[in-house]
Amino acid sequence: MKEWIEQHYEKKLNIPLRIVKFVQNAHEEVKKRFEDIEDLREYHQGRILQFMKECQISQRHFNPSNGYGYGDDGRDALDKLFGLALGGEDALVRPQWASGTHVISDCIFALTRPGDTILSISGMPYDTLEPVIGLGEPPAAGSLREWGVGYHQIELTVRGEIDIPKVLSFLEKNNVKLILIQRSRGYSLRPSLSIECIKRAIAVIKEKYKGITVLVDNCYGEFVEKTEPCHVGADAAVGSLIKNPGGGLAPTGGYVVGTKDTIERISYRLTCPGLGREVGSYPASYAPFYQGLFLAPHVVGEAVKGAILAARIFEELGYNVLPRWDEARTDIIQSIQFNGPEELIVFCQAIQAVSPVDSHVTPYPWDMPGYNNQVIMAAGTFVQGASIELSADAPIIPPYVAYLQGGLTYEHAKIAMMNVLARMGKMGFIKL
Repeated sequence: MKEWIEQHYEKKLNIPLRIVKFVQNAHEEVKKRFEDIEDLREYHQGRILQFMKECQISQRHFNPSNGYGYGDDGRDALDKLFGLALGGEDALVRPQWASGTHVISDCIFALTRPGDTILSISGMPYDTLEPVIGLGEPPAAGSLREWGVGYHQIELTVRGEIDIPKVLSFLEKNNVKLILIQRSRGYSLRPSLSIECIKRAIAVIKEKYKGITVLVDNCYGEFVEKTEPCHVGADAAVGSLIKNPGGGLAPTGGYVVGTKDTIERISYRLTCPGLGREVGSYPASYAPFYQGLFLAPHVVGEAVKGAILAARIFEELGYNVLPRWDEARTDIIQSIQFNGPEELIVFCQAIQAVSPVDSHVTPYPWDMPGYNNQVIMAAGTFVQGASIELSADAPIIPPYVAYLQGGLTYEHAKIAMMNVLARMGKMGFIKL
């Protein structure tokens, strides 16, 4: 690193030179991983460019619509583009979906009926889905449980893989309508599921039980691997546009890609039976959604590079990290386990302090809607809560794990790590 950059960090950002050099040394070690990441994002960039040409994306597709939204070319072309990019026969991409949880909820309600059973084969789903399913006492009003839809889950093996023998045994004895797979780890220390792991499970299940629908929560995983869940047999895959596929530009929304039959049924939950996907306007420009998808491979690559750097730094300092810096990745999340709540809170506050937005704000744990425990969230982002932008969050419960994700640029992630170490060093948590 050039001396004038080091001096800037030390004098302007109050980062001690020893920390700047420590992070730079970690950078030199991990950058041998970056070539594979750059090859992958070039591959995805080429695919998206090809599909945008196939769809003949034009200026007219960026135009807003109003009222019922009949004949909205921008909306319909965006659906087609996402379907191609994420391996589905069809897709729905809508700014009206408020979050990934909202999309998953609509999908589950669309694909089940009273008396059906949902089987999660990746253990407990993300916290915000628990009220949707109706877990806990009393169950949330309007939950699937209230509608008579059953739920069961099968934990992953000790190696963090789908327990296929247990899944098949349960399917043999029970009438399951929908299988739920969560690709990312959520607030747990289990590994995120690779596409190969998902592929093996789907192949075995569908060979024996052809009538079962498989729904994959794809949040945080788009464009991290070469293929997506629908490429390997998932009937539907769901995600948030303020994560990977929005490229940091999409202001809101979610998507679902999948088979034509599955998407049609979900469209009737999105609006209402008989109207489905044919209605729904958007009075702002669709341009950020198109441009965000176009930029997504590059932005996702930057986020993965930042996660690898963070893993190497905290691994060097003796912390438990998942995945390790040199392990294969299937999503953008980096878990870091701290020694107690104080360290965890300081880490998240340091991430917030080096954010481009609201850097003057200090996050504290709070009772966040949809979560069972107090959660601290650092997200000084241009789009509120956008976790493709550099952010960190954690429930304040043992084993005190922070979940770091995003970063529109690798350089931001690198500077953030310097700031984190400076703050943790000042508080006496680490010594460099």
